[in-house]
Amino acid sequence: MLSVQGLGLHHSGNYLFQNVNFTIKKDDKVGLVGKNGAGKSTLLKMLSGEINFFEGDVVTEGSVTIGFLKQDLDFVKGRTVWDETMQAFEQINAWKNELEEVNHQMTTRTDYESDSYTDLINKMTELNDLLMNHDAYNLEGDMEKVLFGLGFKADDFQKITDEFSGGWRMRIELAKLLLQKNDIMLLDEPTNHLDMESIIWLENFLKDYPGAIVLVSHDKQFMTAVCNRTFDINNKKVDDYKANYTKYLIMREDRREKLIQAKKNQDAEIKQMEDNINKFRASATKASFAQSLIKKLDKIERIEVDNEDVSKFNIRFVQSMVPGKIIFEADHLGKAYGKKQIFDDVDFIVQRGDRIALLGQNGQGKTTLAKILAGDIKEYSGTWNLGHNVNIGYFAQNQEEVLTPNKTVLEEAEDAATEETRPRVRDLLGSFLFQGDAVSKKTKVLSGGERNRLALCKLLLRPFNTLIMDEPTNHLDIQSKEIIKLALQNFEGTLIVISHDREFLQGLCDKIYEFRDGKMKEFLGDINEYLEYRQKETIREISAEKAKLHKEEVKVEPKKVEEKPVVSNSQASNIFTKEQKNIQNKIKKVEEKISELELKVEEMEASFAKENPSDETLEKYNKAKEDLDNALQEWEYLGTQLD
Repeated sequence: MLSVQGLGLHHSGNYLFQNVNFTIKKDDKVGLVGKNGAGKSTLLKMLSGEINFFEGDVVTEGSVTIGFLKQDLDFVKGRTVWDETMQAFEQINAWKNELEEVNHQMTTRTDYESDSYTDLINKMTELNDLLMNHDAYNLEGDMEKVLFGLGFKADDFQKITDEFSGGWRMRIELAKLLLQKNDIMLLDEPTNHLDMESIIWLENFLKDYPGAIVLVSHDKQFMTAVCNRTFDINNKKVDDYKANYTKYLIMREDRREKLIQAKKNQDAEIKQMEDNINKFRASATKASFAQSLIKKLDKIERIEVDNEDVSKFNIRFVQSMVPGKIIFEADHLGKAYGKKQIFDDVDFIVQRGDRIALLGQNGQGKTTLAKILAGDIKEYSGTWNLGHNVNIGYFAQNQEEVLTPNKTVLEEAEDAATEETRPRVRDLLGSFLFQGDAVSKKTKVLSGGERNRLALCKLLLRPFNTLIMDEPTNHLDIQSKEIIKLALQNFEGTLIVISHDREFLQGLCDKIYEFRDGKMKEFLGDINEYLEYRQKETIREISAEKAKLHKEEVKVEPKKVEEKPVVSNSQASNIFTKEQKNIQNKIKKVEEKISELELKVEEMEASFAKENPSDETLEKYNKAKEDLDNALQEWEYLGTQLD
């Protein structure tokens, strides 16, 4: 489908890529991995055509379509969520409009025996075939499925997109891309604006996607589930592993051990050459030999081996005084912004040593509660109390709000340090990948990942016994996430963390506070147990949303086949042939079957809203949905046959 040949790209006088070659086939699901700055996002832009000033070629076969999830949104103001999502079907909408015009001409013209009228009939058949082949009559069902999966409610469909935050509008853009069904889909951090339930839904959607996928993600579990191939971008090249992320790690370790041995051999060779140069350069008879060795030495491409063992960093949070048994206690706590109630009537007790994850859809109040407990939000309803000797360290989600723009990285860290931790500042910054000149960068020019690493470093320089962390892994590469997770696992105090990263939360938290529909519910168990529970709940909730969307429809009326008007000329007398009457009878039977199946599906979905379905019931439900889809396809086919 897509072939890359001799790809090269200059960046700031150096090569970012050099002589890269690979091929992507139809069923490939490729994950791009590598350190921040290695060129993952740049490679996606090169494949999409957004960057075209490079060496080599990116070649596609035939009429291959490529979809790219861009970060810049270009929505038309005033459109609803439904109408904006419908823009995904630009070509299908054009065909539908053209078919509507053809049908209009056929019903208003009377020159039935003319060549131009025959051309209209042929055009109508061609357009109907195109729409059938692109499943154009099931678009609304597909749209509902994708929008529900990405976390939208039925009530959201007719809301104006302007009412939604940037994160939710990115979900609409993602929905449009998923619905387009391109041959190749390029995704750059698609889970960034998603909550955990939507991430799991997207994971399952992409696993079954019929085309090729190339994605960048720092979510290890997501990458392992979706990808069957991994591209490791390092040292200006792309190493191709025919394996998912977990298997890639094993294969890469084997390759790394061989690389370490090769580096030892090369280092020995280089040392021998350097010794010979020093030995012969002073000799008049051997000076030319020394010069040739120098030239040979300069041409050697040095082997580099990254040290990726995070345990060597040995990063630990500084423990402060031991607090009392109760850390936080809340009674009927609530928060509203104007008329919008975020959450209400929340009760909880956090005890010393608790390790709690705050989970739930975006906008349900997780960050708001974190800000209340950290003291950043002063106005709320109800009461909450801070325990004795509680010393809070707070990691805010938006780090640009808590860093001083004109301070350097080193100054920001030194200002956060105590007398005891000041000698550790440079070592700690180095552990978070701020080395050499990087410590002199102003904080205002840092990337999102760099801001997060600096903020985490600052937390490690002061003593705390309670940590509140809001999305600490956002923008972090996989190695940085492992470093901070190890530090949090070694932290002996109380931890409250907001995160949508399942792998990060595994082994970190043993209690869940779930935010949903303005309330908070406590769940005793780890992230894996919680996800099993949520999977069943989600099926019930989506079924309830579907029932809500169609609540005024007792029974969905099947579409009617549009009949041509009866005309009085000789051609008109032959419109309803015996064959066509047989087709009409078949259509009538299929319509009756569709009505029965739609009623059956709706009744089952309504029951899901009341109680969790059993595995046997789910199997019957999926069979009924499959039968309904087949019946609808048969009905559409018979309609075109009648035309």
